[in-house]
Amino acid sequence: MPGPMPTLTNYFPPLEPYLNVVHVDDDILVLDKPSGLLSVPGKDPSLWDCLEYRARKSYPTAGMCHRLDKDTSGILVMALNKRAHGKIGSQFEHRQSTKSYVARVWGEMEAENGLVDLPLATDWENKPRQRVDPENGRSSQTEWQVMEREPGITRVRLTPLTGRTHQLRVHMKAIGHVILGDVFYADAEPLAAADRLQLHAEKLGFTHPTTGEFVTFIAPCPF
Repeated sequence: MPGPMPTLTNYFPPLEPYLNVVHVDDDILVLDKPSGLLSVPGKDPSLWDCLEYRARKSYPTAGMCHRLDKDTSGILVMALNKRAHGKIGSQFEHRQSTKSYVARVWGEMEAENGLVDLPLATDWENKPRQRVDPENGRSSQTEWQVMEREPGITRVRLTPLTGRTHQLRVHMKAIGHVILGDVFYADAEPLAAADRLQLHAEKLGFTHPTTGEFVTFIAPCPF
């Protein structure tokens, strides 16, 4: 079983780079978020430092269109005006955007690819953890494909078809291949196998709110 519930009482987000801008124009700001940085402020006043705060220091109108978990790194888009925010937000809501993640998971996966189709719900006794819940969970699907096999570890590409909280993390654990370094779901060995959560949002695609072109942005995987 995973260890005690992690806390943010010792929140020391990375300072270098302070803000990694991948692309900016009149409508959108695309960033590469580091692992260890919140996307938005936490409820506790000490959790004020986050990607949104940092972005707004240079781009005051920047608004969050979607989020990444604190320990997940990678590509994220913010809107710089209300019109762009509405158009991009609608694409996320209606699954018209594309997302692709890279992860290193515990164990050597036998098949080359597969689909995890397991409903997810909040684990209220261990919030913010999520759990597979066949009776009350919301429909959740994740496609996976093997990229590389290492001794005892597999590098996979994960494509979420839905956008549930902790979806990739819970789905990988559910099929017996928990993501390395996952403080919420990994037990001793896979937790100690990496110094951070080995989950990275590598690619993000959506229709640009002004040009109408489908654009794809990439943040190279750091592990």
